[in-house]
Amino acid sequence: MGGKLLLGSRRYSSWSLRGWLAVRLAGLDVEEEVIPLKGKGQTVEIHKRSPNRLVPYLEHDGAHIWESLAIGLYCAEFCPALLPQERKARAHALSISAQMHAGFRHLRQLCPMDIGRSPAFPETLSDEEKENLKTDLTLLGDVILKALLRDGSPSYYLFGSEFGIVEAMYGPVMLRIKQYKLEPFLPSEVNKWVERGLSHPLMQEWVAKAEAEPDEWRLSYT
Repeated sequence: MGGKLLLGSRRYSSWSLRGWLAVRLAGLDVEEEVIPLKGKGQTVEIHKRSPNRLVPYLEHDGAHIWESLAIGLYCAEFCPALLPQERKARAHALSISAQMHAGFRHLRQLCPMDIGRSPAFPETLSDEEKENLKTDLTLLGDVILKALLRDGSPSYYLFGSEFGIVEAMYGPVMLRIKQYKLEPFLPSEVNKWVERGLSHPLMQEWVAKAEAEPDEWRLSYT
């Protein structure tokens, strides 16, 4: 079985990271193609090739899958261990994965993924933006901590000892926490989980490839 995984610039595309992690964790045999992002939704090549005009987009053994969470669930069909098998734990994992897909809007907008950049932060935010970000971080900390402590004592990763679909969905958040130095806003157990996630070989591989992207792929900020 073969196929192709269409990605945007690794430096910026948080959704590409989510889909890529799931595909790699499942061991799918696909070719990866990275298209440099133009910014502001202006990457015409992606518009032409992806059904929802976004990345990631996976073609695999006749299947066409877009949206990161859908790709993650598809990958779990090939590697069931990527999601908990117990009914209640699986429901919990799916819920917080969907929450990441649809929520934490202020965190995603105010702290865009930009691997290798050291932003002037949070000094550049307005008081309202700071409060909105703090609200999202409080919720994030609560969501992750409850999952870590689900069985009483902290698990190594969410729902077990292995990096799975939930970690894939929250991988870009781990990078944001480190990049924007958001650790003081989160519980210590959550920060430990972030460090474990960032040390995973796939996360380190993505960062290394992002840092190696050509300078001409960089987006300018105004």
